[in-house]
Amino acid sequence: MRFQRSLTLLGVGLLWLALGPWVLPAALATLLVPRVRAWMRPTWRAVAAVAAAVLALAGLVWLVPDGWLPIPPGPGALVTPGYVGRPAAVRPIRMEVPQQPHLAANGTGSVHDDAWATDTYPWSGPLGESPGVDTSWFGLEECAGLAVDSHDRLVGLCGDLHGRSLHVIDPDSMNPVATKELPGSGDTGTGSSEDLCAGGYFFLDDRDRAVVATTDRRVLVVATSDADGDPDLTTEASYDLTSQVPDHDCLVALMPDRDGRIWWTTQQGRVGTIDQSSGRVRVLDLGEEIANSFAVDGNDAYVVTTHALYRLDVGPSGRPAVTWRTAYDRGSEQKSGQLSRGSGTTPTLLPGGLVAITDNADPRMDVVFYRTDSGDEVCRSAVFGDDESATESSLVSVGTGVIVENNHGYGGPLSTAFGMTADGGLARVDVADGDCSVRWTSDEVAPSSVPKLSRANGLLYTYTKPHSWWGANAWYLTAIDARTGRSVFKVRTGLGALMNNHHSAVTLTRDGSAYVGTVGGLVRVRDRSTQG
Repeated sequence: MRFQRSLTLLGVGLLWLALGPWVLPAALATLLVPRVRAWMRPTWRAVAAVAAAVLALAGLVWLVPDGWLPIPPGPGALVTPGYVGRPAAVRPIRMEVPQQPHLAANGTGSVHDDAWATDTYPWSGPLGESPGVDTSWFGLEECAGLAVDSHDRLVGLCGDLHGRSLHVIDPDSMNPVATKELPGSGDTGTGSSEDLCAGGYFFLDDRDRAVVATTDRRVLVVATSDADGDPDLTTEASYDLTSQVPDHDCLVALMPDRDGRIWWTTQQGRVGTIDQSSGRVRVLDLGEEIANSFAVDGNDAYVVTTHALYRLDVGPSGRPAVTWRTAYDRGSEQKSGQLSRGSGTTPTLLPGGLVAITDNADPRMDVVFYRTDSGDEVCRSAVFGDDESATESSLVSVGTGVIVENNHGYGGPLSTAFGMTADGGLARVDVADGDCSVRWTSDEVAPSSVPKLSRANGLLYTYTKPHSWWGANAWYLTAIDARTGRSVFKVRTGLGALMNNHHSAVTLTRDGSAYVGTVGGLVRVRDRSTQG
């Protein structure tokens, strides 16, 4: 009898993995039948054995270092496809992006890849040729921002409910090989999963040093390797900004300019610079909330607040100064899918002297292009449906325009539970001769991805989750032809809540791999030809 009960429980577990979460409520409903309930009633020995097994498993997970185990699988494997589409043909997109001298090589230095915040790479990502998926479980720690050092190791700014950590991560095993705990998250007024303070906008400089903000209002310059090139995290410089940033405010983003100054922004609207040679700090208070990163061209910074887009330069005294300010339509309320009322995008610089953002207009948001020299609006184009448009993801440059992702309807991990998803959609908006036009739209649903473009193969990579009537939470790395908007292929990376990327970016590395930080760790997708 006990053997039959064990087989029944095992069968329910296998059906749960195969068909999805609704198997469990269905199985529990059978307990309403008295004969089934009596037959399944466990003995105290069975309960003790199950409890001991759970405790042993929990102890094992606690003792095993981060990254040594794969992310646990979720339910729904048989009702969701593992691969859709076909391998991609290579169709490069030509676009020159200037190299900022004090930032790591373009594609490796920050979450938005370069100083222009183009979200593009000069090398290829996976082409969909028999792709393999590997995962690495970090518990409940999410690496929202990834950079790549000159040894091709990942450098991740990661966080959980207890605070932030800086990791150097081996790209093959996806195991942290060096870790530095950063000051705790503190009382910043938001939950850890949506905390803008020191959350992900760090950068890697031209000397392989991670420049990170901390929640105790410092900026740390941290070497990522020792003199022999081995992974190591040692603080080389620390700049205390507590006299410039009050305790009710916090640092959001950092970037270097052409002369090596560190520009920084705060959530409450302060913009400042740090002279690394003297340690001198200068600050300008814009008085408007900042919820995203910023772009830099030479010594000019482009910053978007919840009210306006700014171009800032360095004044005669070394203090940031406003070159121009252009207000945008901030709408009537904070929309679903955004972390603040206002633009949800980091400014993106384009060739030809243009800068692009999204606004927060009603009933549909616009992609808006401005002139970098004057701040004058060039053109705008509304995207997505009425009352179904919002984004918290940076625009992706394609040279002649940008690609925008719709995050409307994403309100955190619970909004994608039990097969639910966001409203979704992507669109490409081009600008020519002063006019904007929507070149294509896609129905793919990327709830909160930061998509990336490979200029080498012409594919846009995003992290998608389709709706499922089975209640299955299947997540996919999806490749879209940036010229046509056609979905080329999608690879299932895993199932379940731990596979949710929750605002983390797609990262492409020189070997053709794609990495995505999730709430449970890291995911890697790479073609068969690049698998070790």
